[in-house]
Amino acid sequence: MAGPILYELDDAREMMQWYREYIKDAPDEINGWFAFLTVPPGPPFPEHLHMKKLCGILWCYSGPLEEADKLLGPIRQVKAPVLDLVGTLPVPVLQGMFDPLYPPGIHTYWKADFVDELTDEAIDIHIQHAKQLPTMLSTMHLYPVNGAAARVGDQETAWNYRNATWAMVIVGIDPDAVNDELITNWARNYWQDLHPHGAGGAYVNFMMEEGEDRVKATYGPNYDRLVAIKSKYDPANLFRVNQNIKPA
Repeated sequence: MAGPILYELDDAREMMQWYREYIKDAPDEINGWFAFLTVPPGPPFPEHLHMKKLCGILWCYSGPLEEADKLLGPIRQVKAPVLDLVGTLPVPVLQGMFDPLYPPGIHTYWKADFVDELTDEAIDIHIQHAKQLPTMLSTMHLYPVNGAAARVGDQETAWNYRNATWAMVIVGIDPDAVNDELITNWARNYWQDLHPHGAGGAYVNFMMEEGEDRVKATYGPNYDRLVAIKSKYDPANLFRVNQNIKPA
Protein backbone atom coordinates (compact mmCIF):
# COMPACT_ATOMS: atom_id res chain seq x y z
CA MET A 1 0.00 0.00 0.00
CA ALA A 2 1.68 3.19 -1.11
CA GLY A 3 1.29 6.57 -2.74
CA PRO A 4 1.07 10.29 -1.95
CA ILE A 5 -1.43 12.11 0.23
CA LEU A 6 -1.42 15.83 -0.64
CA TYR A 7 -2.51 18.83 1.40
CA GLU A 8 -2.97 22.56 0.91
CA LEU A 9 0.18 24.60 1.44
CA ASP A 10 -1.71 26.49 4.16
CA ASP A 11 -1.82 23.18 6.07
CA ALA A 12 1.94 22.65 5.86
CA ARG A 13 2.76 23.94 9.34
CA GLU A 14 0.19 21.70 11.01
CA MET A 15 1.16 18.67 8.92
CA MET A 16 4.90 19.09 9.50
CA GLN A 17 4.34 19.43 13.24
CA TRP A 18 2.28 16.24 13.24
CA TYR A 19 4.68 14.41 10.93
CA ARG A 20 7.80 15.21 12.98
CA GLU A 21 6.30 13.47 16.00
CA TYR A 22 4.65 10.57 14.19
CA ILE A 23 7.55 9.41 12.04
CA LYS A 24 10.10 9.26 14.87
CA ASP A 25 8.32 6.33 16.50
CA ALA A 26 6.44 4.92 13.50
CA PRO A 27 6.38 1.11 13.17
CA ASP A 28 8.84 -0.41 10.72
CA GLU A 29 5.97 -1.39 8.41
CA ILE A 30 5.12 2.25 7.61
CA ASN A 31 7.34 4.97 6.19
CA GLY A 32 6.72 8.29 4.55
CA TRP A 33 8.72 11.21 3.25
CA PHE A 34 7.51 14.80 3.34
CA ALA A 35 7.60 17.02 0.26
CA PHE A 36 6.77 20.42 -1.12
CA LEU A 37 5.76 20.27 -4.77
CA THR A 38 3.91 21.83 -7.68
CA VAL A 39 1.22 19.53 -9.11
CA PRO A 40 2.03 18.48 -12.70
CA PRO A 41 -0.63 19.26 -15.33
CA GLY A 42 -1.74 15.74 -16.17
CA PRO A 43 -3.05 12.42 -14.84
CA PRO A 44 -3.44 11.11 -12.19
CA PHE A 45 -3.87 14.63 -10.84
CA PRO A 46 -7.29 16.32 -11.22
CA GLU A 47 -7.36 19.45 -13.35
CA HIS A 48 -8.29 21.82 -10.51
CA LEU A 49 -4.96 20.99 -8.82
CA HIS A 50 -2.75 21.45 -11.88
CA MET A 51 0.24 23.76 -11.23
CA LYS A 52 -0.85 24.35 -7.63
CA LYS A 53 1.79 24.41 -4.88
CA LEU A 54 1.04 21.78 -2.24
CA CYS A 55 2.69 19.80 0.52
CA GLY A 56 2.37 16.08 0.97
CA ILE A 57 3.68 12.82 2.29
CA LEU A 58 4.44 9.80 0.12
CA TRP A 59 3.60 6.76 2.22
CA CYS A 60 4.71 3.17 1.89
CA TYR A 61 3.23 0.40 4.01
CA SER A 62 4.98 -2.97 3.64
CA GLY A 63 3.22 -5.12 6.19
CA PRO A 64 0.32 -7.57 5.67
CA LEU A 65 -2.26 -5.90 3.44
CA GLU A 66 -5.16 -6.98 5.63
CA GLU A 67 -3.64 -4.90 8.45
CA ALA A 68 -2.86 -1.79 6.40
CA ASP A 69 -5.89 0.17 7.58
CA LYS A 70 -4.73 -0.11 11.20
CA LEU A 71 -1.87 2.25 10.36
CA LEU A 72 -3.16 4.15 7.34
CA GLY A 73 -6.64 4.77 8.77
CA PRO A 74 -5.50 7.09 11.58
CA ILE A 75 -3.11 8.87 9.19
CA ARG A 76 -6.00 9.65 6.87
CA GLN A 77 -7.92 11.19 9.80
CA VAL A 78 -5.24 13.74 10.72
CA LYS A 79 -6.30 16.33 8.15
CA ALA A 80 -8.59 16.36 5.15
CA PRO A 81 -6.29 16.08 2.08
CA VAL A 82 -6.85 17.59 -1.32
CA LEU A 83 -5.81 14.28 -2.88
CA ASP A 84 -5.26 10.74 -1.58
CA LEU A 85 -3.59 8.37 -4.05
CA VAL A 86 -2.54 5.65 -1.59
CA GLY A 87 -3.45 2.18 -2.85
CA THR A 88 -2.07 -1.26 -3.61
CA LEU A 89 0.69 -1.34 -6.19
CA PRO A 90 3.84 -3.33 -7.06
CA VAL A 91 7.09 -2.07 -5.53
CA PRO A 92 8.67 -1.30 -8.98
CA VAL A 93 5.69 0.96 -9.77
CA LEU A 94 6.31 2.87 -6.54
CA GLN A 95 10.02 3.14 -7.31
CA GLY A 96 9.37 4.53 -10.78
CA MET A 97 6.33 6.63 -9.92
CA PHE A 98 8.01 9.94 -10.74
CA ASP A 99 10.36 8.83 -13.51
CA PRO A 100 8.34 10.44 -16.35
CA LEU A 101 8.69 13.85 -14.67
CA TYR A 102 12.48 13.67 -14.58
CA PRO A 103 13.84 12.54 -17.96
CA PRO A 104 17.58 12.56 -18.70
CA GLY A 105 18.96 15.95 -19.67
CA ILE A 106 17.03 18.17 -17.28
CA HIS A 107 18.92 20.84 -15.33
CA THR A 108 19.18 20.31 -11.58
CA TYR A 109 20.86 21.96 -8.61
CA TRP A 110 20.98 20.05 -5.33
CA LYS A 111 21.57 21.09 -1.70
CA ALA A 112 21.23 18.77 1.27
CA ASP A 113 21.63 18.26 5.01
CA PHE A 114 20.93 15.65 7.63
CA VAL A 115 18.34 16.82 10.17
CA ASP A 116 17.89 15.75 13.79
CA GLU A 117 15.02 18.01 14.87
CA LEU A 118 12.35 19.77 12.81
CA THR A 119 11.79 22.84 14.97
CA ASP A 120 8.94 25.33 14.59
CA GLU A 121 11.48 27.88 13.39
CA ALA A 122 12.74 25.49 10.72
CA ILE A 123 9.16 24.75 9.66
CA ASP A 124 8.56 28.47 9.12
CA ILE A 125 11.67 28.65 6.94
CA HIS A 126 10.52 25.63 4.94
CA ILE A 127 7.13 27.19 4.26
CA GLN A 128 8.64 30.54 3.30
CA HIS A 129 10.73 28.94 0.55
CA ALA A 130 8.05 26.42 -0.45
CA LYS A 131 5.81 29.34 -1.37
CA GLN A 132 8.56 30.41 -3.79
CA LEU A 133 9.03 27.09 -5.63
CA PRO A 134 10.61 28.53 -8.79
CA THR A 135 9.58 25.90 -11.36
CA MET A 136 7.12 23.03 -11.64
CA LEU A 137 9.74 20.35 -10.97
CA SER A 138 11.59 22.07 -8.12
CA THR A 139 11.00 20.41 -4.76
CA MET A 140 12.10 19.64 -1.21
CA HIS A 141 12.05 16.16 0.33
CA LEU A 142 12.56 15.02 3.93
CA TYR A 143 13.47 11.32 3.95
CA PRO A 144 13.35 9.47 7.30
CA VAL A 145 16.54 7.58 8.12
CA ASN A 146 15.61 6.46 11.60
CA GLY A 147 14.09 3.07 12.40
CA ALA A 148 16.08 0.09 11.11
CA ALA A 149 18.90 2.26 9.77
CA ALA A 150 19.49 3.68 13.25
CA ARG A 151 20.01 0.25 14.75
CA VAL A 152 23.45 0.00 13.17
CA GLY A 153 26.30 1.78 14.92
CA ASP A 154 27.69 4.99 13.37
CA GLN A 155 31.14 3.40 13.06
CA GLU A 156 30.04 -0.01 11.82
CA THR A 157 29.82 1.32 8.26
CA ALA A 158 31.14 4.42 6.53
CA TRP A 159 27.84 6.25 7.00
CA ASN A 160 28.17 8.45 10.08
CA TYR A 161 24.63 9.87 10.42
CA ARG A 162 22.55 6.82 11.32
CA ASN A 163 21.27 8.67 14.37
CA ALA A 164 19.77 11.47 12.25
CA THR A 165 16.01 11.60 11.84
CA TRP A 166 15.91 12.81 8.22
CA ALA A 167 18.01 13.29 5.13
CA MET A 168 16.79 16.54 3.56
CA VAL A 169 17.30 17.46 -0.07
CA ILE A 170 16.38 20.72 -1.81
CA VAL A 171 16.42 20.49 -5.61
CA GLY A 172 15.95 23.23 -8.16
CA ILE A 173 14.89 21.58 -11.44
CA ASP A 174 13.94 22.77 -14.92
CA PRO A 175 14.39 21.40 -18.45
CA ASP A 176 15.48 24.81 -19.80
CA ALA A 177 18.99 26.18 -19.20
CA VAL A 178 17.55 29.70 -19.20
CA ASN A 179 16.31 29.00 -15.65
CA ASP A 180 19.61 27.71 -14.26
CA GLU A 181 20.26 30.84 -12.20
CA LEU A 182 16.69 30.88 -10.93
CA ILE A 183 16.67 27.29 -9.68
CA THR A 184 20.22 27.52 -8.30
CA ASN A 185 19.59 30.69 -6.30
CA TRP A 186 16.36 29.33 -4.87
CA ALA A 187 18.00 26.09 -3.70
CA ARG A 188 21.03 27.89 -2.26
CA ASN A 189 18.99 30.47 -0.38
CA TYR A 190 16.64 27.80 0.99
CA TRP A 191 19.58 25.71 2.17
CA GLN A 192 21.49 28.65 3.68
CA ASP A 193 18.49 29.65 5.75
CA LEU A 194 17.96 26.05 6.99
CA HIS A 195 21.55 24.91 7.41
CA PRO A 196 21.88 26.25 10.99
CA HIS A 197 19.04 23.86 11.91
CA GLY A 198 20.76 20.84 10.34
CA ALA A 199 22.97 18.14 11.82
CA GLY A 200 26.15 19.08 9.90
CA GLY A 201 26.72 16.68 7.04
CA ALA A 202 24.57 15.50 4.14
CA TYR A 203 23.74 12.31 2.27
CA VAL A 204 26.51 12.11 -0.34
CA ASN A 205 24.19 11.20 -3.25
CA PHE A 206 22.37 14.52 -2.66
CA MET A 207 25.54 16.67 -2.71
CA MET A 208 27.15 18.52 -5.60
CA GLU A 209 30.65 20.04 -5.75
CA GLU A 210 30.76 21.50 -2.26
CA GLY A 211 34.39 21.02 -1.28
CA GLU A 212 36.46 18.78 0.96
CA ASP A 213 35.14 20.24 4.22
CA ARG A 214 31.60 19.14 3.43
CA VAL A 215 32.83 15.61 2.64
CA LYS A 216 34.67 15.51 5.97
CA ALA A 217 31.59 16.77 7.80
CA THR A 218 29.50 14.04 6.19
CA TYR A 219 31.78 11.15 7.21
CA GLY A 220 32.74 12.70 10.57
CA PRO A 221 34.98 10.49 12.73
CA ASN A 222 34.92 7.80 10.01
CA TYR A 223 36.75 10.05 7.56
CA ASP A 224 40.30 9.24 8.71
CA ARG A 225 39.58 5.52 8.52
CA LEU A 226 38.30 5.97 4.96
CA VAL A 227 41.44 7.93 4.05
CA ALA A 228 43.57 5.03 5.29
CA ILE A 229 41.56 2.55 3.20
CA LYS A 230 41.73 4.83 0.15
CA SER A 231 45.47 5.23 0.57
CA LYS A 232 45.94 1.47 0.61
CA TYR A 233 43.69 0.49 -2.31
CA ASP A 234 43.62 3.63 -4.48
CA PRO A 235 46.76 5.69 -3.71
CA ALA A 236 46.57 7.46 -7.09
CA ASN A 237 42.93 8.51 -6.49
CA LEU A 238 41.65 6.88 -9.68
CA PHE A 239 38.14 6.75 -8.21
CA ARG A 240 37.65 10.48 -7.81
CA VAL A 241 34.46 11.34 -9.74
CA ASN A 242 32.44 11.37 -6.50
CA GLN A 243 32.32 13.10 -3.14
CA ASN A 244 36.01 12.40 -3.03
CA ILE A 245 38.05 11.02 -0.17
CA LYS A 246 41.63 11.83 -1.06
CA PRO A 247 44.37 9.35 -0.22
CA ALA A 248 46.95 10.47 2.31
